[in-house]
Amino acid sequence: MLRLTIKEMTMRNFSIQKVLVLPLALGMLLTSCKRYSSDFGDTNLNPAATTTPILSALLTNVEAGLGGYGAQTRGGLYCQYFSETQYTDVSLYSIPQVSFEGEYSGSLNDLQNIINTNTSNNMTQVARILKAYIFSTITDRWGDVPYSQALKGDKTPGFDKQEDVYRGCMRELTQAVAAFNSSSAVTGDIMYGGDVAKWKKFANTLRMRLAIQVSKRFPTTSGWAAGEFRAALADAGGSITANADNFEVKYPGGNFQSPWFALYFTRSDYGESAPMVTLMNSLGDGRQAAFGSSSLGVPYGRVRGFVDPWSQANPTWARILSSGYRQSNSSVVLVSAAETHFLRTEAADRGWTTENMNALYQAGIAVSFSQWGLPQPDAAYYAQSGVALASAAGTAANIGRIATQQYIAAYPDGLRGWNVWRRTGFPSLTPAPDAVNTSRQIPRRYTYGTTSYATNTAAVTAAAAAIGGDNQDTKVWWDQ
Repeated sequence: MLRLTIKEMTMRNFSIQKVLVLPLALGMLLTSCKRYSSDFGDTNLNPAATTTPILSALLTNVEAGLGGYGAQTRGGLYCQYFSETQYTDVSLYSIPQVSFEGEYSGSLNDLQNIINTNTSNNMTQVARILKAYIFSTITDRWGDVPYSQALKGDKTPGFDKQEDVYRGCMRELTQAVAAFNSSSAVTGDIMYGGDVAKWKKFANTLRMRLAIQVSKRFPTTSGWAAGEFRAALADAGGSITANADNFEVKYPGGNFQSPWFALYFTRSDYGESAPMVTLMNSLGDGRQAAFGSSSLGVPYGRVRGFVDPWSQANPTWARILSSGYRQSNSSVVLVSAAETHFLRTEAADRGWTTENMNALYQAGIAVSFSQWGLPQPDAAYYAQSGVALASAAGTAANIGRIATQQYIAAYPDGLRGWNVWRRTGFPSLTPAPDAVNTSRQIPRRYTYGTTSYATNTAAVTAAAAAIGGDNQDTKVWWDQ
């Protein structure tokens, strides 16, 4: 069950849920009490009980589940961060049976309840930022998804074009940053402890991420993406430039265990892939000491009959992350200072800004090493042909090496790595040799899940037709 939970992205950590069930149940029981009172009168009401949702518990519950977005294995298998050691269906590109409806009825619904109640302005803005973050991850996986009609009680919402979802998320982030004030408290915030300044930095960094993500659609310096990027960069709230401000789930251990620790608690189904180890070794990259338990990468994209005997014959194969970074109290980083530096590096390379491209690039690499508590690379690392930026800023000629560093710095966030590869084509990846899908190519999107077809048939059928077919090879809007 644990393997399926992480693999299929329920976005709920079992150990976290156990301690959150009681406060959440109290909030959910409110509607039940109201319903029963119509049958039994006021004698069934407890005058000492709360009659409103516990917003702090809703926020805590959403934030506690965010680690799953940075620890999903499917995206990591598609972008070849990881390999499967026994059950190799995902890395062979079998059709996914993954639905997004649970994210709508779970975290997104909780956030919408906070927004609708609106008792604290700053808590509302935090909820809007988190909602934009989650929606961005959903549309990045599936493409066109319910957005404008979602979270309004409609059980059959229409599907929005991905461009409209992106524009909506960007609008939410921009408005939320502007709407923060200095007086209202944010309770239940386990990410930043109610620190509004840090929430602004996160939101602005996320705006820059979304702008770069649509750069294939809006490549010019006068385009929508470049304008949004510059606005986020110039915002007085700033962006994440130091690891102390990273957007991460910090697990204390005990009943609150890191999903990477839980991944190996009873099973060993995933390892760092041989392609990832090869990339790191080709650059002499010291981050490999953190990325895997050894430098023996697991063969990628092979059938079970090949990889299972191999893993048994090579028991020191690399687990995802070395043991020191895979403790029960280890963190899961979702947005980092390294990412901010590389986003700004790419913007400068594209000519969107006039910032110092090389300085930002080297600072991004340095802060990434620091994130893992590793010694800084020497000058030879930056100068080598696979790392150094050889062309002038403003030419967009350095994207390959910038994207490769984005990909490395995002590890082990599989969705982030898959996004970088889909958008840029870097690093160069060879599809699974034993792929079972018709095209035998790396998937470009998730197919719509069985729940959508069963409960929202007309809308999902129309959405599938609009994108040219519901298959893994259909590129999402920003990937075209």
